[in-house]
Amino acid sequence: MTTRSEYIASHRALFWSVGDDKLSGISDALLVETILNYGTLEDVRALIDLLGLVKVALVFRKTFHNRSRHNYFPQVANFFNLYFNRHAPGNPV
Repeated sequence: MTTRSEYIASHRALFWSVGDDKLSGISDALLVETILNYGTLEDVRALIDLLGLVKVALVFRKTFHNRSRHNYFPQVANFFNLYFNRHAPGNPV
């Protein structure tokens, strides 16, 4: 299992907008949003291994449900909303 910093360093291209000096300060919200929007299926699996399904679902719900405007693509938001409702139910926001 890789650590968070190793994962981010090995997937540096996904975090192109973050400066090298700020990579260690990437929030869970930015990590989840970036991987769900731009990552591959393997990246999503690695994210769930890294943070855990419940934590990923909680971060997604906080950034998706509590905002009228969010940065998730519509298809991504719909898919993961359905996915987390089925596989991580009862996870309050």
